Amino acid sequence: MAKYSRAVATLLLVRHGETDWNRDHRWQGFTGPSLNDLGRRQARDLAATIDHVDAIYSSDTERAYETALILAERHGLDVQTDDRLREVNFGLWEGLTRSQINERFSGGFARWLSGESSTPNGGESDEAMAARVLAALSDIANRHGDDERVLVVTSGGPIRAAQAHLKGVGQRLSRARVKTVQNCSLVGLVWTVTEWWRHSGLSI
Repeated sequence: MAKYSRAVATLLLVRHGETDWNRDHRWQGFTGPSLNDLGRRQARDLAATIDHVDAIYSSDTERAYETALILAERHGLDVQTDDRLREVNFGLWEGLTRSQINERFSGGFARWLSGESSTPNGGESDEAMAARVLAALSDIANRHGDDERVLVVTSGGPIRAAQAHLKGVGQRLSRARVKTVQNCSLVGLVWTVTEWWRHSGLSI
């Protein structure tokens, strides 16, 4: 982005650790289980690589909050929750595999993945999810100074929405054009006073 803007805060977006539903390829949005043993180990391993943070925020889903607690323990911080950081609401798809969704909803998953449809059956559109997530990130960034590093623990969809926003990719197309981050991966973003975004690095 050509125009210079002064940074407000560095946000480190973290995807939660693995759950059994991740392992079994079941879709989880507003619902879903806590971390499994691998997920807890992933969170501990990530915590050991992060030298300093000033605050930690999390989605209120069980998997994100448990990840955040593990990260917070290393840094002696409290976790502040914000339900706007939740994964997209997958509605009737939650807990189902891709093949089960296509069987029960007449190819609904294939239409959603291609961008033909933006809303899971009984769920939330990508655009609606992105709007609440970006609003939450803006609020968080504006609470902190330009020398602060803030961890934000969320899910894959919200991280993809933030990346799509900074890349100028439409939310409906983001599933095909923005790489999905792995469990307990970290994406760094710099938030500016003009509310423009600049990508500051990706580590997987």
